[in-house]
Amino acid sequence: MSFPGTLDHLVYAVPDLAAAVSAFAERTGVAPSQGGRHPVGSANALVALTVNGERAPHYLEIVGPDPERADPGPVRVFGLADLERPHLATFAARVDEDLTTVVERARAVGHDPGDVEPWSRATPEGDVLRWHLAKREPEAYPEPVPFLIDWGSTPQPGLGDLPTLELVSLRAEHPEPARLAPALSAFGVDLDLTEGSSPLLEAVLRGPKGEFVLR
Repeated sequence: MSFPGTLDHLVYAVPDLAAAVSAFAERTGVAPSQGGRHPVGSANALVALTVNGERAPHYLEIVGPDPERADPGPVRVFGLADLERPHLATFAARVDEDLTTVVERARAVGHDPGDVEPWSRATPEGDVLRWHLAKREPEAYPEPVPFLIDWGSTPQPGLGDLPTLELVSLRAEHPEPARLAPALSAFGVDLDLTEGSSPLLEAVLRGPKGEFVLR
């Protein structure tokens, strides 16, 4: 497997959601499905990620400022407030044990993933999905360390009725990969991480128009 087994979803952050969704559909041949709106001022569109052609608990989230948000000011999640171009900002790791326990384990090795907080999303159908995250708000181009997610009783979106692309691989680079290793280990994330001149997260996906790279 050339991506973490605990991968939940990839986060593709964009400054303009409608424009990014249109460009993504043109590039890949797959039109993302409207996901919904978050109380923090962001909105998203989703594509499920298959593995060897089979449905799996992985998906791609295209997230940007909600054009219909009540507060038209900057959206301060996923670096959106300072974002100038679409990029693969981060990814979420699925947690199969108590989320607070994993947070404490990470803090014990010197990495603070943030406090456990409730999040929600209102779907276009009017439903409200709820889950818990442990996530620090990064700068626009952060280190390739995931945030943590626990869906609880909410169905994982990647297994829902979404258009699909094939997940081929996920890898990362960082100037000091050894410094990130303890946090990844505490999270149980087996990320392909190598040394590079600057932080990088790269996913290879495959769709009707062939393979393409998200960075």
